[in-house]
Amino acid sequence: MASPQSRSPSRAAWWTLPLVRLMVGAVFLSEGLQKFLYPVLRGPGRFADMGWPVPEGVASLVGGTEVVCGLLILIGFYTRLAAAGTATIMTTAIITTKIPIWLGEGFGPFEVRTLGEYGFWSMAHAMRTDWAMLLGSLVLVIAGAGPWAADST
Repeated sequence: MASPQSRSPSRAAWWTLPLVRLMVGAVFLSEGLQKFLYPVLRGPGRFADMGWPVPEGVASLVGGTEVVCGLLILIGFYTRLAAAGTATIMTTAIITTKIPIWLGEGFGPFEVRTLGEYGFWSMAHAMRTDWAMLLGSLVLVIAGAGPWAADST
């Protein structure tokens, strides 16, 4: 058996994709389920507080997408397509919830939440998970599922 040091960097990177799938898939599955389990905190109530029109419909669409895409990513089936969906969700979340923190005010229908501080560093702190999920999703869009996946791409 070859030692980890003897593997080529590209082969080692290929074998890390299941870890990226686990991270991205588990977070999206959990967050999607919570939109249905805790509707006031994570579902329609939260979307209404942010200023989304038809918050019940938006929360159901986002939550359902997160559950389906999270599961697909976890098992490695249609990984690139599912990760494109999660990347879209994260891009939308950053634009609608984190950019207002940077600006210190809402824009369009999107409200800024009440914080002690606004500006770039406050936004950077608030979007750390969003950023990690966006980049993890983009890795999967580009590289595919890696080994131990239903679609083995």
